[in-house]
Amino acid sequence: MRDESKSRAARSTLQSSLHYSRLYSSVELQLETDMIPAMVLMTLLWSTDLQAQSVSPPAELSVRLVNGTTSCSGTVEVFYEGEWLGPCFRWWRMMREAKVVCREMDCGNPVAESRGPLTEYGRRGVILYSRCRGTESSIRQCDIRGGGPGFCNRGYYRHVTCSESVRLVDGAGLCSGRVEVKSNQSWASVCEADFDRQDAEVVCGELGCGAPAALQGGLYGGGEGQTWDKEFQCKGNESLLLDCDTSDRENNTCLPGNAVGLTCSEPDDVRLVGGGSRCAGGVEWYDQGEWRTVGSKDKDQRDVAAVVCRQLGCGSTVSVPPGNTTRGIRVYCEGDESSLRECWRSYDLLPGFTVICSDLLVQPDIFLTDPMGGVFRGHQGPEMFRGYNFTITCSTQPQYPGGSFLLTFTGSNRTQTQPAVNHSAAFLFPAADDSHQGNYSCVYDNYVFSHNFSSESELLSLTITASPLPAFIIRHVVVLLTLLTAITTSYLYYKVKTFTQTLQVI
Repeated sequence: MRDESKSRAARSTLQSSLHYSRLYSSVELQLETDMIPAMVLMTLLWSTDLQAQSVSPPAELSVRLVNGTTSCSGTVEVFYEGEWLGPCFRWWRMMREAKVVCREMDCGNPVAESRGPLTEYGRRGVILYSRCRGTESSIRQCDIRGGGPGFCNRGYYRHVTCSESVRLVDGAGLCSGRVEVKSNQSWASVCEADFDRQDAEVVCGELGCGAPAALQGGLYGGGEGQTWDKEFQCKGNESLLLDCDTSDRENNTCLPGNAVGLTCSEPDDVRLVGGGSRCAGGVEWYDQGEWRTVGSKDKDQRDVAAVVCRQLGCGSTVSVPPGNTTRGIRVYCEGDESSLRECWRSYDLLPGFTVICSDLLVQPDIFLTDPMGGVFRGHQGPEMFRGYNFTITCSTQPQYPGGSFLLTFTGSNRTQTQPAVNHSAAFLFPAADDSHQGNYSCVYDNYVFSHNFSSESELLSLTITASPLPAFIIRHVVVLLTLLTAITTSYLYYKVKTFTQTLQVI
């Protein structure tokens, strides 16, 4: 009895031990289950911390483009003292700074530059006083003359658009250089044999330049590194070069030094208005969809005028007369820029100004006439039979009243001058002989804007040749034909008049 009681007590103790053992195991398992997310979270935080420590911050004054439609467009931001800030450029040298930004972003040429969004009042930014030549690899290499954190009150951020897959390098400006194409994150030169004028038209348009002006292998260096291994087959109306069809190169070789160089004309974004000529008038610049007056300080106007005349192909500056009082965007140039968009710009308003360029007058025309039919077209130009009279006429477009024409004869001091009547003048030669053979040109002179201007025509090359018939016979034949034509005309007129009167009587 006592043994049975001991046995029951032992079983009860064992069951209690098993119960507490199971309960402890369950609690331990629950604790382990609850700790798993915490351990995972700690591991992730630790990994993220290591990753953050392993990624170095951007270099000071690095740039980036944000809120753009592509990786090569957007609003410019600068990394300054540990954060990305919008730069408050006091002066922005338009496309030269933009060219450096595009190069730092490993993009192509700058296509457009404009004011970005208006900065919020009191918003912190970085103020930079920078001067870039356009050849630097980054803004850090530019001449930073001061700046620091500040507030961009009532200012504008800068918006830049770069080309993505084509660029011109080692050229004199933004619209000239060696053609390079980006493929697989690297830039490659294009062989001259794989590139023609239609391809050039697409490139010039993609880069925001004018029509192609020159296309030649080795024009801007032979190229280094990779060479594009395809032949472009553009139609000329594509928006991007990489939208064009391509084909495999036929001979699979590209001779050294034959990397194609391209010169495009400057964009048509500057004009002179109100001066009676495309080379005279008030300066206007096409900005953000509208023509705006360009202003400048008096001491800076000559340099700006030099760039305007150069961009328009109007020669050099003759004068910058006063008189334009309309206020416009302030522009400052050094005078050696290829186009106005390479100059500095500020949205401070200054009085506009007028520019007069040397190529004010359009080129006059020169042509040859002969009432006796003694002129015919030869292989080298017009030819005239001996003994025939002829007339050389000079004319020009109606730009300005007055002026005079000077007819020059190459190889002789013989010249003739006549006043311009209705913007033309006729020079009569009574009988052609060998002394009249040579090159002629018309020089139009006029006194405009208190200066003398002149413009010369193309050369007219005249050859004097023997007539197949004596001149007096041809003259008589011409006279007889003229008389016969007059008699026939009078006879027909008389017959028609008589017939009309007869009908009226009936």
